[in-house]
Amino acid sequence: MPFPNVSELRPSFVLASVPGPEAQAWMAVLLCCAYGLALAANCAVLLVVRLEPGLHAPMYFFLCMLAAIDLALATSTVPRALSFYWFGAREIGFGACLLQMFLIHSLSAVESTVLLAMAVDRYVAICHPLRHAAVLGGAAATKVGLAAVARGVLFFLPLPLLLLPLPFCGSRELSHSFCLHQDVMNLACANTTPSVVYGLTAILLVMGLDALLICLSYLLILKAVLRLAAWKERLKVFSTCIAHICVVLAFYVPLIGLSVVHRFGRDLAPLVHVTMGNIYILVPSVLNPIIYGVRTKEIHRRLLSLI
Repeated sequence: MPFPNVSELRPSFVLASVPGPEAQAWMAVLLCCAYGLALAANCAVLLVVRLEPGLHAPMYFFLCMLAAIDLALATSTVPRALSFYWFGAREIGFGACLLQMFLIHSLSAVESTVLLAMAVDRYVAICHPLRHAAVLGGAAATKVGLAAVARGVLFFLPLPLLLLPLPFCGSRELSHSFCLHQDVMNLACANTTPSVVYGLTAILLVMGLDALLICLSYLLILKAVLRLAAWKERLKVFSTCIAHICVVLAFYVPLIGLSVVHRFGRDLAPLVHVTMGNIYILVPSVLNPIIYGVRTKEIHRRLLSLI
């Protein structure tokens, strides 16, 4: 059999866009506004925690990690999407696509791990408050952050490596405004079973396992809260978890929605795929700092004083 040529092994992919110039203009405006809001809000959280000595605690360290991840995730995708909405540059090189794909999946894994660490922090603070400082001190929080980064890199680095030798000889138009593993993999004209199996395994062992452990943490928290006698005490204790629950939902609901669209929505309009992809990238980046800025009095107060 003849060897595939260079254009088949190292193709340029075409990023998807919404049909119609008017829809593209509106999408560009929405992306630009959402990206600007994500930059401003997450940078504000980082600045507030950095300047306020009273916020130098594990919970706020994890919050800073969350803000940094959201900044990196949005910056790795939105500027490239805006470049073709504004300048018509729809093609993305093979190497750039694989790098973007790795960043999206690995950063999502790191964010999932940080959300799990924040759930454990809430569990220890509510169920074992006397051991909170010993279990989740500054050194322990730093180790958790490093472990989250290492976990994301190790689990999702094989994804682009498995796609690297595959030929792409058919359509090269993606379903989203950025590169995702399943989207790129479906364009390969070769056996993708190893990539399918490993991708599903990595998702289940990282995001799936984290979601189960977060649910378990909140079941234990709920059990401890229900032991309290007064309803006011129950509400006061559980209210410290509201912000984290909202952030978890803002991360996992778009992730599940995007997975469902990939699995069952192949016949849906391109607008649905592009919109779901942008929601998956931008909703957590925009909502996370706003949720914690509103729910956390210390951040709220310090931010107002800075303004």
